[in-house]
Amino acid sequence: MPALSLPVSLNDPIRPYFGAEHSTELHSGHTHILGFGFDGTACFRKGTKEGPDGLRSVSEDIESYSPYLDADLEDHTFYDLGNLRLGFDDDEEQQWHHALSDFNQIFDNVDLAKENIKLLTLGGEHSISYAPIVKYLKQYPDLVLLHLDAHADLRDGFLGYHYSHASIIRRSVDHFGPGHELIQYGIRSGTRDEYQWMKEHKTIRTSRQAFLESVEAIAADRPVYLTLDLDYFDPSFFPGTGTPEPGGEDFHSFVSLMKILRQKNLVGADAVELSPPIDPTGNSNVFAAKVVRELLLVLERSGA
Repeated sequence: MPALSLPVSLNDPIRPYFGAEHSTELHSGHTHILGFGFDGTACFRKGTKEGPDGLRSVSEDIESYSPYLDADLEDHTFYDLGNLRLGFDDDEEQQWHHALSDFNQIFDNVDLAKENIKLLTLGGEHSISYAPIVKYLKQYPDLVLLHLDAHADLRDGFLGYHYSHASIIRRSVDHFGPGHELIQYGIRSGTRDEYQWMKEHKTIRTSRQAFLESVEAIAADRPVYLTLDLDYFDPSFFPGTGTPEPGGEDFHSFVSLMKILRQKNLVGADAVELSPPIDPTGNSNVFAAKVVRELLLVLERSGA
């Protein structure tokens, strides 16, 4: 497939993620970054609408080389498409639907598997993950959805929002077919009903060892999508998020997962819930930018 021009206009990124080429086209065989800066359903502290450009802004200040994966972004070609537009309506729900509509116009007729196009979506709060997750579920009938998060996100709507950041996994499961699988780890906050659902459906892993063993057991060619809420990390490491929860994981647990996933078939991912205004030190932006670096490298190398 020749490069495919985007059918809608996007907002230019503050700068492309370090090493990426800014593009208004989709390219076969390559990874693409897309920002979805939205925080309309955030129920505690807002600011995640600044997340995509917050981590992009510091990406040039970290090394392109990952000593954890012994890999360098300079050895790969990948693209930054910019940010989805929210439209001009003051209603936040309509802004979300406007961006969702543009996302669907871009990707509805694109065969990600055939063209080997991978997508890394940057949030924004977790409700933005609905768009890419649903696309990947439709594209891959045997997809494994890995969900790293402090929260279960299994409510059936929250504070009047059907597509809330607190219901993203419930809305995703609405689209599950018989071949799809959900694996959740890092969850340490949720309602009694949410925990009961996770136990009944055997989706939650309560130890790092059990989680990593579950990922190791995934067949090497089976498609995997990772949705990463950055409040998965403990707020002592990552304070710049809207709904922090003590008891989270550290960067090295994430690296352990990346080392496994580069031997698997990671076909797409999202990283959400960075809120730059909450952490005036800027450390959370740097943390998120390094997480994105590892994700990009794994997306480029996984399945090789």
